Formats: sequence, C-alpha cells, structure tokens
Amino acid sequence: MKKFLLLVLSLTMLLACIACAAGDSDWNYVKKKGKLIIGYTDYAPMNYTDENGNFTGFDTELAIAVCKKLGVEPEFVEIIWDTKEVELNSKAIDCIWNGLTITPERQEMMEITKPYVKNAQVVLMKKGAAYNGTESLIGKTVVAEQGSAGEDVINDDENLKQANYVPKTLQTDCLLELKAGTADAAVLDLTLAKTMTGKGTSYEDIEIVDHLAEENYGVAFRKGSDICEKVNKIFDELVKDGTMAALAEKYGLELAE
Repeated sequence: MKKFLLLVLSLTMLLACIACAAGDSDWNYVKKKGKLIIGYTDYAPMNYTDENGNFTGFDTELAIAVCKKLGVEPEFVEIIWDTKEVELNSKAIDCIWNGLTITPERQEMMEITKPYVKNAQVVLMKKGAAYNGTESLIGKTVVAEQGSAGEDVINDDENLKQANYVPKTLQTDCLLELKAGTADAAVLDLTLAKTMTGKGTSYEDIEIVDHLAEENYGVAFRKGSDICEKVNKIFDELVKDGTMAALAEKYGLELAE
C-alpha cells in the first residue's frame, strides 16, 4: 500500500512540475478559482466542531484571516491524514492547515511556511497507571495517529519500537482506545492532549505522563508553490498587529519564536 501511495505521489509531483514549467503558478491557479481549499482533520484546538456545532479552532480562524488578506475564500475539506500529500499534489486540496509538524522529510516533499505554533509529542495514560519512562511500555499496546509525528516518535524510540503499536485514523480515536482500556498508552500532540483531557473534559481519567519531542507547526503547500511566501508575509503582519497572539491565548497555545 505504501509503495502504491509513493508511486501516486511521484506521478502527481511530476504533473505539478510540468504545470509550473508551463508558467501556471500555484497562486494564479488558486486566484482563478477564487478559493483556497484547506485540508484538515478533526483536531482540537486547531480545527474542530464545538459543542454548539460551530466549526472553529486556531488554524480555522487563522486560515480565514489569511484568506481575507489574500482575497480568496477559504474552503475546508476533511482529509485522511495518512494520504495528505497525495491529496495535496493531486490538487484535491491546496494546502494542509491542521497542526502539521515541520520535519526535514516533509520540507523535501512540500513547501512549508515558517513555524507559527510550538508543540510537543506526549505520552498519555490512564491516571494511576505505572509509568517510568518509555521502557515501561515495552510489550504494551500503544496507539498514535497513522502518518503523524507521534507515529514517527514511536518508530524512533528504542523502547516504543518494542511495544505493540496500533495505528489509528485520528488522534481522537487514540483517546477512545485509552478510555476503553484497549490501549495502554497513546503518543499524541500536546496541543490536543491539553485541550481534550483533564478536569471538565470527556477524558478526566487520562493524563500526560511524559514529553518526548519538541516541535513546531507549519502550513504545507505543493512543492515550489508561490503561495507559501505570501502566507509567510501575512503571518508577519498578524504577529505585528497582535492577531496571532490573541488567537494563541484564546486556544491555549504558544506561538513559535
């Protein structure tokens, strides 16, 4: 399956390069449509539907503000995270704006903005569960979102590589597994973990027991896209006028330096 996805990704990247060579810039493509198609998954506090049924979140509000400055309409499309690069390069979406961790591998495949939010990968377990570092999870069932930074951490940690790793479609699915007792631990984004666990949430009995990796979020566009630099400049404007800081305070996040 992975080999097939890589083949599809390579072909779509080739087509994208041909289009660029023909002089059809990514910005011109989006401007002609009059809208920016934004790929996301249900991931609080970045993009989610609140208790009143309103679609909101830090990334949602930020994307709307940026699109207003660009002069295009935002259109949010829910995607499968594991195939995000394929959807981006096939032009099913125009960007991935959903708490995307910046990594060297992703920077090789996509055009990614400057960092705008800090994050970390954390281990979550039920309150009272025994934990003394990742070696405590050898032979235990550990879940993470497929294709996520959490999955990368599991694959890179010598102890977690010896756990029974079960990939899930969404980070919220991982919390459900923990609550049901079908998983012993989950490796998730700190931003989501802080929002969805603890007092007053549906997961009061789940807590963060360890921080494994510090990271930054960026917005991903097709490789070579000229939209990326435009968004970087708008990010600078929104930092300067206080918009970014106000959103970070509203959603309990820390801006990247």
